[in-house]
Amino acid sequence: MNGEILLQTLLSGILIGLVYALVAVGLSVIYGVMEIVNFAHGEFLMLGMYSSFWLFALFALDPLATLPLTLLLLFGLGALVYRFTIKRIVNAPMLSQIFVTFGLMILFRGGAQFFWKPDFRTVENSLVSGNVVINGLYFGIPHIVAALGAVVATGAVWWFINRTRLGAALEATAQDKEAAQLMGIPSHWIFALAWGLGAACAGVAGVLLSTFFPIFPEVGANFCLIAFVVVALGGFGNVTGALWAGIIVGVVEVLGGFWIGPEYKLAIVLTLFLAVILVRPQGLMGRAE
Repeated sequence: MNGEILLQTLLSGILIGLVYALVAVGLSVIYGVMEIVNFAHGEFLMLGMYSSFWLFALFALDPLATLPLTLLLLFGLGALVYRFTIKRIVNAPMLSQIFVTFGLMILFRGGAQFFWKPDFRTVENSLVSGNVVINGLYFGIPHIVAALGAVVATGAVWWFINRTRLGAALEATAQDKEAAQLMGIPSHWIFALAWGLGAACAGVAGVLLSTFFPIFPEVGANFCLIAFVVVALGGFGNVTGALWAGIIVGVVEVLGGFWIGPEYKLAIVLTLFLAVILVRPQGLMGRAE
């Protein structure tokens, strides 16, 4: 592999890794605040992609123009899912929580198959279509825009959590729910906020991906497993860790696919995941209990 091809591969891995990071950030926020593993997280991403597609197909709205609307729709959906489903199992055993979120995954996926059929759909001729050449390196404009959008969105989540009163309430509830309640922080409102924020992150990632990735009911599964790996590598509940872990996973996936074979990409990522967890169970930037 010459230097130019290696650089092209590395940069491609970074671009997709930033999108992985955004998906993982939403998952990390939910787990960090509530310690609930959301198996339906990939379906929030899928619904974000379908929202982008249908607004484009029916109203000729470019995916980037629909991003604020999809963000609000997915935020509302996440809050409603908490209000009518997750709220009932907050104090339930972990196995019950897993079954409920897994059931939500099946429900959303089955609903998408029923209403929109299992066909592959694409958004064609969006404002970010085409390619660009930078110093002899070829990149898809949709990939660059998606990566930049993921950086902005991830940075916005980090700022919200670390620089606002609501973010401080999220952090306090994540650290000690009972103590936060004694300080007057309504935990159920904070939990609904966490679910809304997590779903919104997945929805934004879905919109960004819709400009170059096929849209179908099972598309969330392609990203949810990677998101779990990214969250575990970066440290559960750690937004900064998710960002760096996403980049690492993206680069490892692309390089492994190039050197060994595309069919082994996921196996290589999972091998890395197992190696890190064996050495550092709390993840690269997580704190030991």
